[in-house]
Amino acid sequence: MKVTLNRVNDNYHFEGKGASGLPVHIDNKTGDEVHGSSPMELLLMGVGGCSAIDIVLILKKQRQEITSYNMEVEGKRKDLKSAKPFEAIHTTIYLEGTIDEEKTKRAAALSFEKYCSVSLTLEGNVAITYDIILNGKKL
Repeated sequence: MKVTLNRVNDNYHFEGKGASGLPVHIDNKTGDEVHGSSPMELLLMGVGGCSAIDIVLILKKQRQEITSYNMEVEGKRKDLKSAKPFEAIHTTIYLEGTIDEEKTKRAAALSFEKYCSVSLTLEGNVAITYDIILNGKKL
């Protein structure tokens, strides 16, 4: 896998592209005018996106009817001398539809423990936890 980054302006705005060719804008959040997400925000989006795709794929294979899928991903950072890496990431998955509770729990567990390459890449360095809210009920 390979991506490219090209600087867009005289500051910190970059455009990244992967194999799809679709642009992703990256920027430093400290400037007056921000043109993209920060690298740390993109990391959180990567965890969320990876597990969301897994969970939807698993539930669709089980013929579960998902009418809505939303997710919040929060990162807790630790303060080192020169950086602030994540020490914990927590996701809250909001699902609605005609979906079996046990299948939902199993799909999330499979994603975070077996299939999500992003979460597994962070394993051992970042504690990743999740909650599931199915049709307004916490599982």
